Amino acid sequence: MPKITIIGSGNIGLSLAKGLLSKQYCKASDITLTRRNIKTMSIEREQGFILSDNNRQASEGADIIVLAVLPQQLNPVLEQLAGTLDAGQLVVSVISGVSCQDIRHKLGAETRVIRAMPNTAIAIGQSMTCIASDQASDPDMAEVTRLFETVGAVVRINEDLMTSATALCACGVAFFLRSIRAASQGGVEIGFHAHDALKMAVQTAKGAADLLLQMQSHPESEIDKVTSPKGCTIAGLNEMEHHGFSSAFIKGIKLSAERAGGLYKD
Repeated sequence: MPKITIIGSGNIGLSLAKGLLSKQYCKASDITLTRRNIKTMSIEREQGFILSDNNRQASEGADIIVLAVLPQQLNPVLEQLAGTLDAGQLVVSVISGVSCQDIRHKLGAETRVIRAMPNTAIAIGQSMTCIASDQASDPDMAEVTRLFETVGAVVRINEDLMTSATALCACGVAFFLRSIRAASQGGVEIGFHAHDALKMAVQTAKGAADLLLQMQSHPESEIDKVTSPKGCTIAGLNEMEHHGFSSAFIKGIKLSAERAGGLYKD
């Protein structure tokens, strides 16, 4: 079992650690979690994770080092690690807007680096994680795929698409949640109590997503099954489109991709 150090034990880092443990990828004692204040991590200590507030020491002997800090916190972390890693250690970054080359520039040209972009559904093992690298080996990519499959689905993409993946998958959680919120508000408008409308909207959205996943079908083919001539569904869809529903969604994703690309450099 590989030894893993997760630098930055926020929502993503902790969720990944718990996913690795639940899927028996490794033992809790094989995972080191770092945070500036580890006094608040009593639950993780009881679960058997190793805790540290020293990133340099925590990385010693680790097979995989996961960088899970905020973009503005990355440079100090890389300065702490510079000159300490060996050729056998693999660095995995889940930080938006940071290229493999950015990390190697700080840690050394020979550093093995893979980028991963999970989303907040990692907390329930339902993340959509995209992984990419500019020069990682196939065995390294396979290992990182296996690592993130403990917390959801994984797609391998080209590195130049990672900021796009951030917008579609990471920011996308918020976009779909807002659409569910809007649907529930529409439900209240037509007569349902708020808690009932929200439950109905959530389950309907979940059912729609599962239809596509399990049937391996295209959204339009499932839409066609619900739309009849002069029916209420097509009337509602057309009204939404008249007000720019699809266009607004697409523009939002494009703008988020543009912003995601500049997070680290800004």
